[in-house]
Amino acid sequence: MATTTTGATLEILHTGPLALVEDLGRAGLGHLGVSPSGAADRRSHKLANRLLANPDDRATIEVAFGGFSARVHGGDVDIAVTGADADPNVDGVAFGTNSIQHVRDGQVVSLGTPRSGLRTYLAVRGGIDVAPVLGSRSYDVMSEIGPSPLRDGDVLAIGERTGTYPEIDQAPVATIPDDVVELRVAPGPRDDWFVDPDIMVRTNWLVSNRSDRVGMRLVGMPLEYRWPRRQLPAEGAVRGAIQVLPNGFPIILGPDHPVTGAYPVVGVVVDEDIDTLAQVRPGQTVRMHWSHPRHQPSSHSA
Repeated sequence: MATTTTGATLEILHTGPLALVEDLGRAGLGHLGVSPSGAADRRSHKLANRLLANPDDRATIEVAFGGFSARVHGGDVDIAVTGADADPNVDGVAFGTNSIQHVRDGQVVSLGTPRSGLRTYLAVRGGIDVAPVLGSRSYDVMSEIGPSPLRDGDVLAIGERTGTYPEIDQAPVATIPDDVVELRVAPGPRDDWFVDPDIMVRTNWLVSNRSDRVGMRLVGMPLEYRWPRRQLPAEGAVRGAIQVLPNGFPIILGPDHPVTGAYPVVGVVVDEDIDTLAQVRPGQTVRMHWSHPRHQPSSHSA
């Protein structure tokens, strides 16, 4: 992690709906009740850093729904913007998403509203240098651990650059879907708690506007509990786990999920599709597919 600065800073002019400092999170602290947190779209976070020859764990700014702007002070910087295409520009001059842009002292970097996708990542060569908490510069919205959400007027230091210079200035990336999102799901450890777990893959699920970094809430055909009065002891929770609430609707756990949960897990989104989740907007449709055949249990008694 960066511990010294280059002297350059970013002054936050507008945060938009939500702007957070995120890195790859704080793994291995579940026994303390601390979730991993970290960038919601790890793939976009890493790409932004790699374009700039930063190590993957350098902190970036995660911007939800655009509307962000910041002014550079104290020297020129190189930046990269990845994730949701928010029409990035410097002093009104557009540049491409998934590419490097040189920004001079005093210039303003702005992000508009994404045409598709939800989260945009702004990286600076050297990384965002805020004080780490429990080994990470990520903010956890559930526990409120880490650097606070950015506010207008905040000034962020930029860390020390590596000795390696970027080898490419643009990366080809597939367009983020703006309609139906397909997800592969492994059958969960408690799928037998439901009369018909295959409802998960037969239903077109609508993403609720109550979704956040803790979890994505889905609305559709509710799942029926096989044993409605049975209580499940708290079990360990992981990102991508699909818990089913008492009303029968699923919630897919995000990066800031609780470390335990007492709702049965009907499935788990495969790791390769976790980053796709981070770019799904409220109002979009999610369709799921079992990643491998689900075990058919023998008959159960209540």
